[in-house]
Amino acid sequence: MFRPYEIFVGLRYLRAKRRNHFISFISLTSVLGITVGVMALITVMSVMNGFEKELRERILGMVSHASITSYGGRIEEWENIRDRIIVDQRVLGAAPFIEKEGMLARDGQLSGGMVRGILPEHEPSVSDVGEKMIQGDMSQLVAGEYRVILGSELARALRVGLGDRVFLLVPEGNITVAGFRPRMRRFEVVGLFEVGMYEYDRSHAFIHLDDARNLYRFGDEISGLRLKLDDMFRAPAVARDIAASLGRGHFVRDWTRQHANFFAALQIEKTVMFIILFLIVAVAAFNIISTLVMVVNDKRSDIAVLRTIGSTPRSIMAVFIVQGTVIGFVGTLLGLAFGVTLALNVDQIVPWLEELFQTEFLPADVYYISDLPSELRWPDVGRIAGIAFTLSVLSTLYPAWRASRTQPAEALRYE
Repeated sequence: MFRPYEIFVGLRYLRAKRRNHFISFISLTSVLGITVGVMALITVMSVMNGFEKELRERILGMVSHASITSYGGRIEEWENIRDRIIVDQRVLGAAPFIEKEGMLARDGQLSGGMVRGILPEHEPSVSDVGEKMIQGDMSQLVAGEYRVILGSELARALRVGLGDRVFLLVPEGNITVAGFRPRMRRFEVVGLFEVGMYEYDRSHAFIHLDDARNLYRFGDEISGLRLKLDDMFRAPAVARDIAASLGRGHFVRDWTRQHANFFAALQIEKTVMFIILFLIVAVAAFNIISTLVMVVNDKRSDIAVLRTIGSTPRSIMAVFIVQGTVIGFVGTLLGLAFGVTLALNVDQIVPWLEELFQTEFLPADVYYISDLPSELRWPDVGRIAGIAFTLSVLSTLYPAWRASRTQPAEALRYE
């Protein structure tokens, strides 16, 4: 006989006989439940990770990894500050900016937004806006020419395109005999960008830094410096080091603090989704319990015979733990295979389903992320598999303990 015999007997009980097809059906249901649960968890968590990565990249394309400002709102001699921090190997780029509110007008169309003054030669080192241009080029921003680059949604709201002119009104102005008169300047639209986030495409406009200085009367000062780091996840630590090196009077803010609530909400959503989907695995684990309880009742005479020939209660427990463990192992293994395959091919499966059912799951005119991005993270896969298998093993303990408590004389009384 196969040794140890507990494994042999446990595997034998998995095979159906004429009188226990129903038990085998429930065993198959348990395997399928664990498979579906693990597959769904891996796929959904990968899609959530993909959405998080996509949103993070689009946001960081505008806000940068970190920014240096002053408590007074303006920074003098920014070139010296830039030279001091750019020697840090963790800092890949630094660019000055002036950011203020403004009102854009064109033929009766008005729209407020954030106006950012930049240096076209430095901006590509800290942001991806230059790569997101759908018309025009950032290099067309020339000092003194008063040109502007608009977000695609902002341009659509103002009904303007390349070559059109818009008026930019700033909240600061002059007091005249006729009352308060806001400062305004006519700008030529030389470019349109689209980063894929409505918040930015609808509200941001770029002008040359010197034009922003003249319009907002900054002189030789700027609002701050935007930084790009070699590792965005080390931004909090790098920001603290830079703030310490600059001393008092300067404030360094990283991207995790600028959008802390958004990413915290996204993390909570991932956690809740994990818990909800894991209930599928929990239901399958309860199926394992019910399966083994029925197997124990069906095999009471067999258990009694094993006890009479010398099997210990521990051996009887091992028989049924083996049976439940195999169910959990097979279900987890199949779930891993299907889940990883599905997560790695979401970008191909979704278009195929859309074509098959003649529908569009994420319409481009409603959602800026019109496809389902997926990022498979192996630590997530390992955690899901470990929890599912552990839960399967734990679900065998009560039925196995109950089987070990079977009394041979009582079980064989009516045999």
